[in-house]
Amino acid sequence: MLSVFDQGPPPICPSPFNLAAYALRQAAITPNKPALEVIGGAQPDIWSYERLRHCVLAIGTGLLASGLAPGDIILLRLGHSVDFPLSFLAAIAVGLVPVPTSAQLTAIETETLLKDLEPAAILHDPSVPCPTNIRCRVIALSELRQMRSLPVATFALGDPDRLAYGMYTSGTSGSPRVVEHAHRAIWARRMMRDGWHHLGDSDRLLHAGAFNWTYTLGTGLLDPWCCGATAVIPEKLDDIAGLLDLLAAHNITVFAAAPGVFRKMVTGADLRALPNLRHALSAGEKLAPSLHTQWQRATGRPIYEAFGMSECSTFISSCPQTTTPAESVGLPQTGRRVAVVDDKGPIDISKQGMIAVSRHDQGLMIGYHNAVEVMGNRLVGEWFLTGDQGRMAQSGDITYCGRSDDMMTAGGYKISPIEVETALQEHPDITDVAVTELEIKPDVRVIVVFYTAAAGLDEPGLKHYAAARLARYKQPRLYVHIPALPMGANNKVLRRKLRDFYKATV
Repeated sequence: MLSVFDQGPPPICPSPFNLAAYALRQAAITPNKPALEVIGGAQPDIWSYERLRHCVLAIGTGLLASGLAPGDIILLRLGHSVDFPLSFLAAIAVGLVPVPTSAQLTAIETETLLKDLEPAAILHDPSVPCPTNIRCRVIALSELRQMRSLPVATFALGDPDRLAYGMYTSGTSGSPRVVEHAHRAIWARRMMRDGWHHLGDSDRLLHAGAFNWTYTLGTGLLDPWCCGATAVIPEKLDDIAGLLDLLAAHNITVFAAAPGVFRKMVTGADLRALPNLRHALSAGEKLAPSLHTQWQRATGRPIYEAFGMSECSTFISSCPQTTTPAESVGLPQTGRRVAVVDDKGPIDISKQGMIAVSRHDQGLMIGYHNAVEVMGNRLVGEWFLTGDQGRMAQSGDITYCGRSDDMMTAGGYKISPIEVETALQEHPDITDVAVTELEIKPDVRVIVVFYTAAAGLDEPGLKHYAAARLARYKQPRLYVHIPALPMGANNKVLRRKLRDFYKATV
């Protein structure tokens, strides 16, 4: 028996179609219902479905009036505010192509992105780092906010397979790539409703991530809006103890976060029963079974996990309607076709191989921007390779076995060690450097730098150097001076031996 699990035909997206129109269609049904609440400040900032739709279309008018044309790419350098989803959906509504970025990226990192993407414009919050030598049009946050009072545009409907937006993902080459998604990507998220989050129109979902994180955008905003529910986002993101109070005080029924947030809440907050909460959702990286157990004992509510990637969002998950083993990340969602493969195709059941999803999946990306050949390298027949190892049981449950390459995960973000190494190799006193991810205690993994130099360097100075060149989630936690990097016969760093070296010296 081969490791292939087919959960039936995928839902076919209707045509003509527009992602933003689909996300905001609830405005015609319950215009005054709260679509979004930003909480934790002096007063909640509440956006009804109709207000949300109106502002999206008004900003769309302003973007076109600024000289942008359908098909133009715009880079979003916006912070943790409602301006991010408004601008993202406004661009898509009128046929522009937004590409979000993390506000944590430095000006140096952003300059590298601009050289590859060559956007027609940048939407810029002045509090977010950005290069000064920008050649394209820059639309400031103040100008964006003034656009909210303009007449509304109309949704640009068309082929659901056409380009809607891009998102950055770290490639194994060390250079971030833009994953290009079609308008149908939001239609494919319908498969997550029954297979993962089980949202209904009476739910209030609180997501603990920043507005400009794609996990927040999808699970925290678009999924609730597509279901007619209310999305809730905290104004402050680093107040773990306060987050628990918000869950209790604002009648939150579903809570979504990355495993790191659950870990902090379990170890640092006064966890208690949450009677209004139905369940929690976890994605971004593997959730430790022990962490799930601690959370469920304290709150009385389960966490449902999902597995996916930037190229296809989540497509394997657990949910209230299924029972999965503790080591499993879940089942392929209804409408998905998933396999575990080697370089020839699907392998025998229960054997370890690479997790793959059908290239015909409605949620799979169109391709990589300016990197057509990379898509071909990720395909084996019908199957798109995730880069993650796993095993499939006869029931279809997938057990996650780790990355096939050296990619690292921090805070739910995938990070290439080469990208971090490239930034640190320019340090004048470092002669060679290698970066890997290490488990320093059970269920706690951090990015560690191993470097060679004439002598050990000042760690605060190294951290300051990294902070100027890398987003915070990419910055190493530990720096280890080493006599020489372990190299293989082909002159490639042996990262496994770096991990052995660390274990032998602590």
